[in-house]
Amino acid sequence: MIKQKSCKGQGKAFGYGCGKLTNVENRIYGLGKMCGCYSDWLLNSDIGKSILQKSISNVQKPRIELEKAYKDNKEKKGINGALLVTKTLVHAYVRKRDKDKNCISCGCQWNDKFQAGHYYPGGSFETLKFHLDNINGQCEQCNLFKEGNFENYTLKLPERIGKERFDNLVRLAQIDKQFSKVWNLDNLKKIRENIKKLNK
Repeated sequence: MIKQKSCKGQGKAFGYGCGKLTNVENRIYGLGKMCGCYSDWLLNSDIGKSILQKSISNVQKPRIELEKAYKDNKEKKGINGALLVTKTLVHAYVRKRDKDKNCISCGCQWNDKFQAGHYYPGGSFETLKFHLDNINGQCEQCNLFKEGNFENYTLKLPERIGKERFDNLVRLAQIDKQFSKVWNLDNLKKIRENIKKLNK
């Protein structure tokens, strides 16, 4: 025989209940789930609302975390793609801009294998990754096999861009050490738009 008790709130649900006999296994805090008193307490008491909200949050948490992980992954892929496109455009512009100029480091004559060489490496100085004063036409030998031929680059860069712009580049590099650059789709888009204007 199933044991029954009157629907009467206990503990956190004290003061609620309809008094009807309900099956013991269908009761929470003394309230019958089948008669609706438990749901009434959940929806209308401060403690019940708090418990209900916590239960909803616990149920939603895995879904929210999954959605966030999906969004983060999608955004990361979007950023990586945008970085690659931006790099391609910027480097192509630099090679076009510096066509027929000698290698910024060793001074050898321009050829169609010239690359876009960074003074401050883009991987270490994120804020200068796409800075046009920081990237100049450079031969393969200097860029790939002499680690940028930094000493000669340092001598020649002020001559090419002027001392004022060179000093500004040095200041930006010092600031870069203190703050890490975070790329997003908007600032990468602005860089690409600027390159497109320069190409016109």
